Amino acid sequence: MTEKLKLICVGAIAGAFGVKGEVRLKSFTSNPTDIANYAPLLTEGEDKSFDVVITGQLKNGLAVRLSGIVNKENADQLKGTKLFVPRDRFPMLPDDEFYYSDLVGMIVYDTGGNKIGIVHAVVNHGAGDLLEINGEKLKTSVIIPFTKEAVPTVDIEARRIVTDPPNGLFPGD
Repeated sequence: MTEKLKLICVGAIAGAFGVKGEVRLKSFTSNPTDIANYAPLLTEGEDKSFDVVITGQLKNGLAVRLSGIVNKENADQLKGTKLFVPRDRFPMLPDDEFYYSDLVGMIVYDTGGNKIGIVHAVVNHGAGDLLEINGEKLKTSVIIPFTKEAVPTVDIEARRIVTDPPNGLFPGD
């Protein structure tokens, strides 16, 4: 029995574009046009897959032709569909670089080995990456900067993060 592949959402269909079956596609890849490099793209249930040809750039997205979609009606039916790629298709990253999707769900410990919580999300509002941590002992989510100083250890294999957050960030500091 094989383990089901972890699927990562790389885009979403915003609706039809024109009358010949093209769609408006929102790409979630760091370089929007790279989404075509991950094809075939899968629907969430993995019941459909699409090859991708980018035909143009639009405000807030791309104009794309998907395999098997030949008219506006087919394209309209896909509005809101999220598109996924198996995680193993992503390229390897250099040391000290991570995909957000790999960090979510990792257990976070302090430098004393005490469990703080779990990474709920990774966000970036323009000033750098931040880890949102939820935990049983935390009344609300805590946000820590994802810097080498605040997060000296990330062990992807063990699904473990060690943090040395600034004083006062966690209750009891």
